[in-house]
Amino acid sequence: MTETAATEGLDPEDEKLITLARASRARTGAAEGAAVRDETGRTYTAAAVALPSLKLTALQAAVAAAVSSEAGALEDAAIVAPAGEIAGADRAVAADMKTPLVVLAAPDGTPVRALRD
Repeated sequence: MTETAATEGLDPEDEKLITLARASRARTGAAEGAAVRDETGRTYTAAAVALPSLKLTALQAAVAAAVSSEAGALEDAAIVAPAGEIAGADRAVAADMKTPLVVLAAPDGTPVRALRD
């Protein structure tokens, strides 16, 4: 996957994922929110998990929800977080799920980075 700062050309479905990720983040008050779309078009959202015994990025948690619902691959993913880079753990889980596009957006929803295969 190649990381780019250029995120022009996002289609409405990718923008919808950003909106869902923002809502998940806002609903829980977490630092990160994520949304993914599987190969059948179903979407899953999650926020970062920070328990003493379990730590997951928002994308890891959204992927766990998708996989537990029998998703075999992801079409796209969006992460909303204040960080300017896509974390290594998120890159790894995106690769595991053969995700062709991962968009990182700022808390206001503005796309700032993208990983494309």
